[in-house]
Amino acid sequence: MERQDLALYASRSKDSKGRKYSEPFKDNRPVYERDRDRIIHCAAFRRLEYKTQVFVNHEGDYYRTRLTHSLEVAQIGRGIARRLNLNEDLVEALALAHDLGHTPFGHTGEDVLNRLMKPYGGFEHNRQSLRIVEVLEQRYPGFNGLNLSWETREGIIKHSSEFDIPNNSDLIEYRPDQRPTLEAQIIDLADEIAYNNHDIDDGLKAGYIDLKELQNVDLWFDIYRQVQDKYPNLDCERQIYQTISHLIGFLILDLVEQTQDNIQNAGLKSVDDVRHCSINQVMFSSITAARNRELKKFLWDRLYSHYKVERMRIKAERFLTMLFESYVNNPSLLPASYQEKFEVHGRERVICDYIAGMTDRYALDEYKRLFDPYERV
Repeated sequence: MERQDLALYASRSKDSKGRKYSEPFKDNRPVYERDRDRIIHCAAFRRLEYKTQVFVNHEGDYYRTRLTHSLEVAQIGRGIARRLNLNEDLVEALALAHDLGHTPFGHTGEDVLNRLMKPYGGFEHNRQSLRIVEVLEQRYPGFNGLNLSWETREGIIKHSSEFDIPNNSDLIEYRPDQRPTLEAQIIDLADEIAYNNHDIDDGLKAGYIDLKELQNVDLWFDIYRQVQDKYPNLDCERQIYQTISHLIGFLILDLVEQTQDNIQNAGLKSVDDVRHCSINQVMFSSITAARNRELKKFLWDRLYSHYKVERMRIKAERFLTMLFESYVNNPSLLPASYQEKFEVHGRERVICDYIAGMTDRYALDEYKRLFDPYERV
C-alpha cells in the first residue's frame, strides 16, 4: 500500500527497525501510516487545541494554537516530501507529533519546568514528546505508550530548530552521532516556515506588528510587491493573506530546489548515506536562509518581545511556579491516579508530567482552584 515511486533515499516501511513491542494488528496499514493515526487519536494531541503558540487561548479564537500549528506543519511537510519523493506518512506523523510535549504557555512553560526540574533531570519538550509516546499514553493492551516505529521516535527526539537544540548524547538508542532521515529533517524547516508565516498573520491581526515596519524586511517586501503586481487592486487584508500564501510557496520551492541539489551533489543512494552525512541535507539556499533570518529577527524584536506578550510570559511564569511548588509541598493535591505513579517515576517527575500535560485553560482553572478561596475545588 506504500507509494512505489519513493526515492532510493526515502524511508520505507519494509526497512523500519520496528517497534518495541510485538502486537497483532487488525489491518495491514504501512508502518508510518499507523504511527500517524495513533498520534492523531492520542490524548496529548487533542490537548494541543488549547495550548499557546504565541497568543493565549482566551485572547481570541482567531489565533493559532499548538494544534493548528501542527496541522500547518503537516501540510507544508507533506508538500515538500511529495516533491522530493520522500515518505509523506512519516513526515506527517512527525509533524503531528513534534509538539506533543509542549507545556501550557509555550516556551515560557518549558523554561519554568526546566528551571524547577534541574535537580531531577530537567525538562525539554522533545524529550517530553518522546516520553508521551513511549510511556505516558495508556491506550493499548500489554504496554504503555503508543508503540511507534523506531524511525518515528528517532525523528521526534532529533527535532531541532533555532529555539530547540536538545542535547541527546545520552539517548544512545537513537544514535545521536548520526543524521536523522530526510523526512525528519523536513520537519525542522517546515516548522519554521509555518510559525514564521502564521505569526506574521496573528501579529498583524492583533496589532502587535506594524505593516509599514514589516515592509522593511526584504523577504516580506519582495513577495508583497510581487502580489501587488499580480493583483493591483487588492484590498489590504487580502493583500496580506496572499503575501503570506506566496511567501510559504516561495520558501517551499527554495527548500526543495536546494535540497535536490544537495542530494545530487552528495550522491545519496540510501537512507544509510543520509545518516552518515556530516550535515543535514534539507535546507534553504544561502541567500534565502540569510533573508529568512532577518525575518525571524524582526518577529523576535516586534512580536515575541512585545510588552503584552511579555506581560503574559511573566504571569505564566509566576503561576506555573506556584502550581509546581504547591504540588511538591502538598502532593495530596494531585489526582490519585498520579499519586500512584510516585514510586515508579518519582514525585517531581510525575508533577512535571501533570503540569506539562495541562492546557492553558486547565492551568488557569487549576490556579484559581488552589489559590482563589471563592473558587470551587
